[in-house]
Amino acid sequence: MLGPTVEAEDAAQEAAVRAWQKRHACTVPDRPGPWVRTIAQREALRVAGGRKRETALEDAHEAATSDEDLLLLRRSVRAAVADLPHDERRLLLGCYWEDLSGAELSRTLGLAEVTVRVQLHRTRARLRAALEPEVS
Repeated sequence: MLGPTVEAEDAAQEAAVRAWQKRHACTVPDRPGPWVRTIAQREALRVAGGRKRETALEDAHEAATSDEDLLLLRRSVRAAVADLPHDERRLLLGCYWEDLSGAELSRTLGLAEVTVRVQLHRTRARLRAALEPEVS
């Protein structure tokens, strides 16, 4: 996907780390190949997609020049996430902390996969809106 580039090496290393961290989640431990390949493909797609649009949070993080600025930014993010309803926090945790796919999230939460995608989209938008005034 990425060709013989530094980005490909980075993506492969990141995929290996993620696979190792999530090895307990592999449903077929005697044949982990397809599972690891999926992780690698997702990481390559993430790298290949690049950052099409900088979010306000990423801009603010890059612009933060001191430890105090970073501390304030972290507090803002924590507060914004804490203000979300429990179900939305659970959705974000599954997606970003546990690195679950939409299908895995739908099984875990007992929701249709399309419902998970829609709710995740709306949650991201709500979180972005809550953070943009803070970080602009």
